[in-house]
Amino acid sequence: MTYCVGLLLDDGLTMVADSRTNAGVDYISTYSKLHVLQPAPDRLFVLMAAGSLATTREVLDRIGRDLDQAINPRPSPYQQAPTATLLNVNYLFEAATYIGQVSLAVQNEHGPALRQAGVSAEASFILGGQIAGQAHGLFLIYPQGNAIAATRETPYLQIGESKYGKPALDRLAHTGLSLADGARLCLVSMVGAARSNLSVGPPFEVALCPRDQLSPSHLLRLEAGSPDLETISQSWGASLSSAFFSLPRFSWEPGNSQS
Repeated sequence: MTYCVGLLLDDGLTMVADSRTNAGVDYISTYSKLHVLQPAPDRLFVLMAAGSLATTREVLDRIGRDLDQAINPRPSPYQQAPTATLLNVNYLFEAATYIGQVSLAVQNEHGPALRQAGVSAEASFILGGQIAGQAHGLFLIYPQGNAIAATRETPYLQIGESKYGKPALDRLAHTGLSLADGARLCLVSMVGAARSNLSVGPPFEVALCPRDQLSPSHLLRLEAGSPDLETISQSWGASLSSAFFSLPRFSWEPGNSQS
């Protein structure tokens, strides 16, 4: 499993993914879950994935194949030229719909055999990005192929092992955060998830995408023990401890002036 979180901010997008994969406690490895796609100068897409690694890998391969066929058409008895690609969609929601359709096709192709083996083919995605002349956006693409968009009222989206990273987001996430503060908040959420769930862990990948820039300003990979990650983790833990011990005393506790 994995954990990915994206934040829709007034200034752009912050997207963070872990890179841990596991097939039981005796087999844990790392695999990139955050992918930057820039098929043309007028568009940027950042795609994060959770679920079946085989499904997400084939979805990315098919997206790449469709782009290649759109740019360099080559007749093939195995595939007709795609009608929709990330190169010719006009809206971000169309890109989310296209990725959902590709994901569903992969799951339908391999799902029956995998289910017989007791394995799920399901995968979910978070798509963030912008097409020139339009607002930036963030979409969660479900295994069933449909999608929902982040809003000002609900500015963050999660996939994977999300529950342990949710409390900090619920309290602190809002669209007025800076991209850097958004990255810190997503990493705090990621650290919380990793502390409570073995299937989430570093390296953590971070993409900061300023509004209207159409390219990431920062692409980071934070390894376990990296200074930035250690500082955030330790500072957050110390702040929580300090806040806890600063809570008001119960009326029945010794030394309480109200008792």
